[in-house]
Amino acid sequence: MELNDVKTIKKMIGKSKKVFLMAHKNLDLDAISSCVAMSHLLKKINKENYIIIDDTTNELGVEKILHEIDGSYEIITSNEVLEKLHKSKRKNLLIVLDTNKKDLVQNKEVLDNFDKKLVIDHHELGKNSIYDGYQVIDSECSSASQMIVQILNEYKVEIDSYLATLLLSGIVLDTNNFTLNTNEETFYSAYYLTVFGASIKKVQYLLKQDIDHYVEQQKLLTNIEIINDKIAIAKGTPHAVYRREDLARIAETLLFFNNIELSIVVGKVNKEDVGVSARSFGKVDVEEFLTVLGGGGNKQYGAALIEKKNISDVVDKIKKELKKMEEKDASNI
Repeated sequence: MELNDVKTIKKMIGKSKKVFLMAHKNLDLDAISSCVAMSHLLKKINKENYIIIDDTTNELGVEKILHEIDGSYEIITSNEVLEKLHKSKRKNLLIVLDTNKKDLVQNKEVLDNFDKKLVIDHHELGKNSIYDGYQVIDSECSSASQMIVQILNEYKVEIDSYLATLLLSGIVLDTNNFTLNTNEETFYSAYYLTVFGASIKKVQYLLKQDIDHYVEQQKLLTNIEIINDKIAIAKGTPHAVYRREDLARIAETLLFFNNIELSIVVGKVNKEDVGVSARSFGKVDVEEFLTVLGGGGNKQYGAALIEKKNISDVVDKIKKELKKMEEKDASNI
C-alpha cells in the first residue's frame, strides 16, 4: 500500500462524522476480520461507525466471531443505514472492504446512499468495480486483513490478542496457510500480529470445519474433468448446495495435484444460484475469465456468483472462455 493511499484514508476518515463498513456477501474470515479490526480503529479515534451485514447464514468461523463480538461492535443491516446517516451527506463515509465489485457487496443499493466511498481491497479491478470513490487496491497483498494491518500500523493503534488473531485468520485463509499469494509483507504482518498475541490455536479453531461439510467437499473430488492435462474442473451435483468457502477450499486442494496449473470448482450455493471458485499458480489468469462470468479476483484466485443458472451451462461457458484464452495465447506466439 502506497504512503499516499494511507494519507488519503486518514484524510477521508478525519473529515467524516459517521463511518459505515461493508464487505462482500457470504462473509469469510478475511472479510469479517477486516471489518471488525477497522471498526476497532475507528472507535479508538472516536469515530462513530457501523458494520453492515445482511447475511442470514454464515460459515462456521464467521458465526463463531459474530457470536463472540456480540454487543461489542455496532452491527446493522442495510435497512437501518438511512436512519443512522448524518444529516449532512458529506459527513458520511462508506468503506468497502475485501471486494471492489458492486454486485458482490452485502447490498449494492447501499452504495447509492453515499457521496463519499473508500474501497480497500486486494482484488483487481474489473468492469463491475466501484469507480465513484477512492480506491486503495493492492493485488500484491494476500488479503484485506493484511492491508488493515498496514493501516493499523500507520495509525499506531494497538490491538489486543483477540483482534490480532482474527486478522491472522484472515491472512491464513486467503493464503491457504501461506502457500498462495504471499510476499515479505505477508510474513511481516503475521509476525506483527503474533507480537500482539495472535493465537495460532485460535486461528485453527476458527478454521475448523463441520464434518458433514467436509464430507460434501470430498464428494466434489469424485467429479473432476481434466482439460489439456493442466486445468482441473470439479462439478457439484445439481441437488447439493455448497458454501462458497467449500468451493474455495476444493479449488486450493486441486491446485496441488501434479501438473495442474488452474483449478475451477463449480457448485450450487443455494437452490437457484451457482458459485465458481478458481485458483491458479499464475500461468493462467483467473481474473480474465471470471470477469466474463461477472466475478472477479486477481491473477491467482477469484470467485463468481451466477444467478439462476444450472451447473452444466456455467461449465460450458467456462470451457468456451478458456478456449478463447488459449486461442488468444496461441495467436500471440
